[in-house]
Amino acid sequence: MSNVFDGRQCTLGEGPLWHPERRQLYWFDILNRQLLTRQDETERSWQFDEYVSAAGWVSRTELLIASASRLFLFDLETEARTKLCDLEADNPVTRSNDGRADPKGGFWIGTMGIEAEQGAGAIYRFFKGELRRLYSGITISNAICFSPDGTTAYFADTATQAIQQVSLDEEGWPAGTPTLFADLSGDGYNPDGAVVDDEGHLWNAQWGANRIARYDPNGNFVEDIAVQAAQVSCPAFGGTDLQTLFATTAAEGLEGIWEGKTFFAETNVRGQAEHRVIL
Repeated sequence: MSNVFDGRQCTLGEGPLWHPERRQLYWFDILNRQLLTRQDETERSWQFDEYVSAAGWVSRTELLIASASRLFLFDLETEARTKLCDLEADNPVTRSNDGRADPKGGFWIGTMGIEAEQGAGAIYRFFKGELRRLYSGITISNAICFSPDGTTAYFADTATQAIQQVSLDEEGWPAGTPTLFADLSGDGYNPDGAVVDDEGHLWNAQWGANRIARYDPNGNFVEDIAVQAAQVSCPAFGGTDLQTLFATTAAEGLEGIWEGKTFFAETNVRGQAEHRVIL
């Protein structure tokens, strides 16, 4: 069972990121356009003018942040914002959603319709200044994460209730056609965000199911961690030994004291340190 890490109620919590140099968790409330953090008992948040959903760390002070229309650098100390590139800026239907840095220093980011319009989203990779679309026709992009050796990427379209895997080449680009990693439709689970531990097991937040489920490298279910909030959106490993599993949740459409809070649970495995985005 998890415990409350931060009691602020996010309408749509998403994108937790443990900054390895600052030893601090950052996460987003997409619908309230906020980046949040806490250090010990001190809470902090930053307000933006559009939806923000995912980040990768670039330096001790800078994050790459994905918003509804762009990728930009955000300085945590000065609050300076520097645009890197457009992200479907000409499409008012979509916004960014799930994203994570890969072992080669690229940043994968998914988009989706603001009202989850069918097939409106896509998955991209930003690498060495280039944003390239990898997959289109995605309804709800999620579960972007990577194997420890950097040879496999995982992702999901939540609407399909399945997690896909794809081999990567030496520069981290997809090499071949994605194949099925885990079909969750038979159990009725909805795959949301995911992260891979250093043993190569994938931990998947399952929207509406009050849990984070762990799967072995062959896609077989191993165990789960119960979360008090129903709409669990994304996990991230952090803490001093990378054995703490954090999870964001969403209060949207629900009532209850647990919904939308950010949780943590201690595990007996280590996560991967979050990869640095190389610009």
